[in-house]
Amino acid sequence: MNRTSALAALRAAGVVAVLRAPSADRAVRAVDALVAGGITGIEITYSTPDAADAIREIDRRYGAGVQLGAGTVRTASQAKEAVAAGARFLVSPGTDPSLAEAMLDTGAAAFFGALTPSEVITAVRLGAHAVKVFPASLGGPGYLASLRGPFPDVPFMPTGGVRADNIGHWLRSGAVAVGAGSELCSASAMAAGRWDEIEYAARQFADAFTQAITEGRR
Repeated sequence: MNRTSALAALRAAGVVAVLRAPSADRAVRAVDALVAGGITGIEITYSTPDAADAIREIDRRYGAGVQLGAGTVRTASQAKEAVAAGARFLVSPGTDPSLAEAMLDTGAAAFFGALTPSEVITAVRLGAHAVKVFPASLGGPGYLASLRGPFPDVPFMPTGGVRADNIGHWLRSGAVAVGAGSELCSASAMAAGRWDEIEYAARQFADAFTQAITEGRR
């Protein structure tokens, strides 16, 4: 996937739900609730047992109706497995040269994790389609805005510390999209099968994102 297509897909998703589910089945059920609530950016992390099975089933159910990816990708075999299962983007928590090459070789959009300016430079040099600022909760939107100073042309997706009530702030600070984890879809809600709770949170996030766009914060 080229950079233009990757960014278009990321912008289309806007909010990417980062799922650390207790099982593949719970991940799929959570995605049903998220989509019902208006969230179509889905990242199934490899901390989810049988993550590839979840990705495969979500792709079967929704196809192009969701922007589907795999997160916490730490090995070349995970990258290949995820794309074979239907992932269209890959996210690593950090930036490693050999892993970056393997991710790019799959043809999927590749987002590398970085926090410091040096790490951002490395991620860009290795060909990241976008840079995942992680854990973004450490610095908040103000830190992202500071990164935008020396890196105005780098597409950033902050993950960590993203809530429905601060999405506009993240977008104003320069985020192309945001990754939302437990605030949107918590492991406890998935484990307990509280699908209505997840759908409600999804609606809050989707509405907040739409409002931010309407107000010209992106």
